[in-house]
Amino acid sequence: MNDLFGKPQPAAPLAEALRPQSIDDVVGQEHLLGPGKPLRLAFESGKPHSMILWGPPGSGKTTIARLMAKAFDAEFVALSAVFSGVKDIREAVQAAQTELERSGRHTILFVDEVHRFNKAQQDAFLPYVERGLITFVGATTENPSFEVNSALLSRASVYVLEPLKDSDLRMLLERSGLEADEEAKARLVGFADGDARRLLNAVEILKNSTKDEIASGELVERVLAQNLRRFDKGGEQFYDQISALHKSVRGSDPDAALYWMVRMLDGGADPLYIGRRVVRMAVEDIGLADPRGLRIALDACETYERLGTPEGELALAEAVLYLSAAPKSNAVYEAYNAARAFVSKDQTRPVPMHLRNAPTRLMKELGYGKGYRYAHDEEGAYAAGENYFPDGMQAAQWYRPTERGLEAKIREKLEQLRSRK
Repeated sequence: MNDLFGKPQPAAPLAEALRPQSIDDVVGQEHLLGPGKPLRLAFESGKPHSMILWGPPGSGKTTIARLMAKAFDAEFVALSAVFSGVKDIREAVQAAQTELERSGRHTILFVDEVHRFNKAQQDAFLPYVERGLITFVGATTENPSFEVNSALLSRASVYVLEPLKDSDLRMLLERSGLEADEEAKARLVGFADGDARRLLNAVEILKNSTKDEIASGELVERVLAQNLRRFDKGGEQFYDQISALHKSVRGSDPDAALYWMVRMLDGGADPLYIGRRVVRMAVEDIGLADPRGLRIALDACETYERLGTPEGELALAEAVLYLSAAPKSNAVYEAYNAARAFVSKDQTRPVPMHLRNAPTRLMKELGYGKGYRYAHDEEGAYAAGENYFPDGMQAAQWYRPTERGLEAKIREKLEQLRSRK
């Protein structure tokens, strides 16, 4: 196998040493790998196909990709989207072409954390997937609907992996050979939180710490307390938790919102990822009902960038609490989506002559800007009856302010202006 992650080291980590050698050895994911299930059928078909493996850390995405190469006697090339660019993609494709010409063997190109590639990098795979030169297997902890280009997504099947169950983790503990009492096992399973790699890394730390001693619950607590932060539960991959945070803010529950934010930070999420989503909440769910919300959210991100952890996290908490308590309006969000949907289906309408700019004499002679009414010259700085839509298009009213917060005044103002038309 041509593994661009590098050659295996002599002393492989426990998680690598215990990596399954066949799909029958895989722990968990019975809904995909059990008899008659989708991935099992894919393996048994003898014909590999491109796919996206979406699941939390330590659920077996890399393992499944490697087993595919073994099952189909294919070359395995691995890229990490964190460290790779278009140049690496080209080199990987060239290696696939060379291997096909040399031995006739197909190549499975595995891209870890594919959601970190930008649109251009993701697009770079398309021609080679379409030609059949490579079978593309992407691994992501983020929802591919949002993070993977639609063109690439349409050419790959999406399989959703689940966190390992407690029974799965206990099976891995047995395979690891760790001597431990029942309390220690329960603590390890709880610590792993569905992540096989997290469990086996913890076991490895314990083995190095206990020597021939049987691990007790107290020992697990003491040893892992010193190593807890080296385990990253996924950083910005907590899609479900960010959803819970967003819905708590939208539902005006500051305490629940604070809980989910702290849960994510405690799990290792990138605070600026949370900050970006908080900015989104400000424009989507508060909008013009309280425009200060957006400024507070942006200030929180800037404060975190200056102070870092842990001081900067307090600014994020302040923004989350403010937005939770703020008046809610999705009127801007709805208006934008409605306008965008209309424009995507509508014909290309020319700008009316009176709204066009006329910087040259020729353009003035052609009628550009003729008849335009300068609003500041009219009563109340409002040109009553003026039309700003394209000719022949019925005036739309997409923005409908709510009666909450500042939008109540905006609504009143717009109604007053419309009454003068």
